Amino acid sequence: MKMYFEFIFLLNFMLDFMILYGTKRLLKINKAKYRILLGSLFGSITTSIIFIDIDIILLFFLKIIISIFMIIISFGTFNFFQKIFYFYVISLLIGGFIYCFDLNNNYYIHIIFLIVSSLFIVFIFVKEYLIFKYYYKDKYYVTFYYKNKKYQLEGMIDTGNQLLSPIKRESIILINLKIPIDKVIYVPYKALNTTGVIPCFRADKVVIDEKIITNCLIGIATDKINLDGVNCILPNILKEILC
Repeated sequence: MKMYFEFIFLLNFMLDFMILYGTKRLLKINKAKYRILLGSLFGSITTSIIFIDIDIILLFFLKIIISIFMIIISFGTFNFFQKIFYFYVISLLIGGFIYCFDLNNNYYIHIIFLIVSSLFIVFIFVKEYLIFKYYYKDKYYVTFYYKNKKYQLEGMIDTGNQLLSPIKRESIILINLKIPIDKVIYVPYKALNTTGVIPCFRADKVVIDEKIITNCLIGIATDKINLDGVNCILPNILKEILC
């Protein structure tokens, strides 16, 4: 069957737009929609390379370079690797769906069905992912360094954790680990009708989801933390920094 470049261009434009828009929705990227249109347009224009007789390995690398520029045009370079990861996740999702269908017969009917079905698949995937992310949005990977040792924990923000050190007003990250402390900083607390002090220390470095956190102390919790695998309680004040 004879295929026209205009048809291939339009098809690729629509698929590229779905992939980029799905990436935008997944990561909640605050960028103007016209940038996604420009990224889709760039990806579609470069479909002309399929008419060039080049080595398959070179074609593979050209497609990677094209996808990199599509991401940069659509979303910029901030958190680039996260964006391109989800870009390929959605691409593979749609690509796998296309592979399931035989497009040799009734080609144009299959294409129309493919576009509609792909839109539905991207919508369902994004919706389910956002639901999952909503329930686990307050979970973070916490890494801190103390005395040349590295500690890795999984933390959750607790709106009830309003603890602050009395002098420097530093927020408190509560953990269950037993760590020998040189310089103990005692922070008083009050919960309901209970009062007491929490032994704290200042870590050499605290990193939460790749963000360096300053002006905080590590506190040794007296009660065992057991919240869905979480072993670290983060103060509510960090929500503005991490979100």
